[in-house]
Amino acid sequence: MNYPLLLLCLLLAFACTKQSVAAAEPVVDIDGEKLVAGTKYYILPVFRGRGGGITMARNKTSCPLAVVQDRLELSNGLPLTFTPAVDNKKGVILVSADLNIKFLATTTCPQSTVWKIIKSSNSKVQWFVSTGGVEGNPGFNTVTNWFKIEKADGDYKLAFCPTKVCNCGVLCRDIGIYIEDNGTRTLSLSDALQPFKVQFKKALKTTT
Repeated sequence: MNYPLLLLCLLLAFACTKQSVAAAEPVVDIDGEKLVAGTKYYILPVFRGRGGGITMARNKTSCPLAVVQDRLELSNGLPLTFTPAVDNKKGVILVSADLNIKFLATTTCPQSTVWKIIKSSNSKVQWFVSTGGVEGNPGFNTVTNWFKIEKADGDYKLAFCPTKVCNCGVLCRDIGIYIEDNGTRTLSLSDALQPFKVQFKKALKTTT
């Protein structure tokens, strides 16, 4: 028996297993509980003092609404859900998985509250995060609607890099906060912005 070859195969198998386990790491909320698809959460900043949670607001156009950070420090923002492109059967949201992000709120706009990216006319920012996306149906036609939660120095950050959604060249950027002239804190994609570090808080059910 070729023992060196057998040992090499075992080491390679172990390395692949470790990589697979690392890639399947679950995202956890502020209570240490795993994020679950379809459950309501708030997205909050890790660093306080610069605004509250993530919400919607009118930007340069009336509709669709932009995805922004609430200016009020104590605001949780609006509740939202995460839906993975690939169901892992347990419903757990995993780090680096492609996700639809959707606000659970009504608006006066005809568009959906699903997140997507739209091209910016601002020379300082390449793309803005907006509502009006399409839920589900991963592929070329919905490539602008998929986001990721990534690790960031012990915290989390939001990113856009839907490489597994379609076999096509895609933009990959971390999501940061761009402050408009009017003070609106818009979620944006730009090489000039620092990643917006976030945490997740389960939205409590309201009682009637």
